[in-house]
Amino acid sequence: MARSHPPTLITLVRAALRRHDLVPRGSSVLVAVSGGPDSMALLHVLAGLRRELGFGLFAHGVDHGLRTEAQAELDCAAAFAKELDVPFARSRVSVGAGGNLQARARSARWQALRDAGASLGAARIATGHHADDRAETLLMRLLRGTTTRGLAVMPARDGERIRPMLEARRSDIDAHVQRHRVPHSLDPSNRDPRFLRVRVRQEILPALQRLNPRVVEHMYALADDAAEMAKPPSGGKAGKEPARSRQGRWSRARGAPR
Repeated sequence: MARSHPPTLITLVRAALRRHDLVPRGSSVLVAVSGGPDSMALLHVLAGLRRELGFGLFAHGVDHGLRTEAQAELDCAAAFAKELDVPFARSRVSVGAGGNLQARARSARWQALRDAGASLGAARIATGHHADDRAETLLMRLLRGTTTRGLAVMPARDGERIRPMLEARRSDIDAHVQRHRVPHSLDPSNRDPRFLRVRVRQEILPALQRLNPRVVEHMYALADDAAEMAKPPSGGKAGKEPARSRQGRWSRARGAPR
């Protein structure tokens, strides 16, 4: 029987942590926090689950030096982490002038997070990516041209990086932020149409969802399928999971009818 209400963000994250074995009991997690709604919601949820699931938690913010507002946004993140009794630290990185600014900023941020995680002995670094982010990234790969392997975007775990909210929709996160009054800031660059991701988010994905409201679910399954195809054969068998089974897994996670 289908649920009358979608699962909460806490339920989705708890299930993902267990299903994908994202955080071994007794280990520590560094959660990347920018002050935006996604990362602040993730910090709030992980802080609430750490004792139940037996992991330590640290928070870290990175200032790229590109926006004057970033310092105040990280101040907000630091105050919220203190309220949740989560140790917080920050790094400042330098991103010089040049092309593909967002990609170079992401690279610098990730290296800073890896350095911070290593200094704390954190086995995992958690980022606030969700299902809509995954769909946007897949569409961007298609627009730029890619292979089947290139469609295997944003897995739940990639080395030390984990994405506990990957099965959540943006609407799930917005609902959590409102319900629990999670403080957050909004980065104006996330609405700047000069960036391809913003145009995909504001124009292409909404158009596709008008054609099929389940398109994000289908792109999620496609990314999973591409990841299975990219795996090396084991014992002469590819071990590929049928698409119907994967979509059923998404439906079970979200409490939707199959």
